[in-house]
Amino acid sequence: MPLAGKGMLLTSMDIDPSDEAEFNRWYDREHLEERVAIEGFVEARRYIAHQGAPKYLSLYSTATFEVLDSAIYRTALASQTDWSKANIARFKNMIRAVARITVSRGQGRGAVLGIIRLRPSAGGEENLRAALEDVLDPGLLDGIISMHLIESDPVLSKPLTDNPSSSDPGAGDWFVLIDATDVKAIPAVTARLEETAAFKSAVISTGIYRLMWDLAKSDLPPRRKR
Repeated sequence: MPLAGKGMLLTSMDIDPSDEAEFNRWYDREHLEERVAIEGFVEARRYIAHQGAPKYLSLYSTATFEVLDSAIYRTALASQTDWSKANIARFKNMIRAVARITVSRGQGRGAVLGIIRLRPSAGGEENLRAALEDVLDPGLLDGIISMHLIESDPVLSKPLTDNPSSSDPGAGDWFVLIDATDVKAIPAVTARLEETAAFKSAVISTGIYRLMWDLAKSDLPPRRKR
């Protein structure tokens, strides 16, 4: 599979313009490296919106889905640095999806990411998954490198800034990820997917994001791994 591992943590958020410089400094100088260093995490990617919301998006791949419900990861969440706590408190409109990678086809990663948020109807999950398995083929359209489906766990997918006991109907949402070489390649994919009735009825939102940078476990100095 072009996506490393079997699990994925997706986080997306807005931040006030007055806090953006500090937010980006924290992400780039501490947070991404800190997360990739956790045992079982494989790589991470940061994006900024070209079209869509929230403005910032990060994807963290894990060797297995179970890593995202492990004691090691829970300890990391409970042991945030002061810098992390200050920035997390400033998140707005946060999306946090703890997901299984169920479809991943193609080769490599693109400089652009299309993202489609889906909300399967109750009992319609199997039909939607089957429909997507048929159409997530990056070889059918120019400029598409790889295509993926991730399915959120509704129990684990809780925004860090929300009351974890509150109901969230979107906690079980799915996301189609489209790795592309150019922003112009994404709309054709979305249009093609919308020809599938099961897909079109489940769409909540779409967006196009530009890659800021990525970090793999192999990039970390050995002394920083844990």
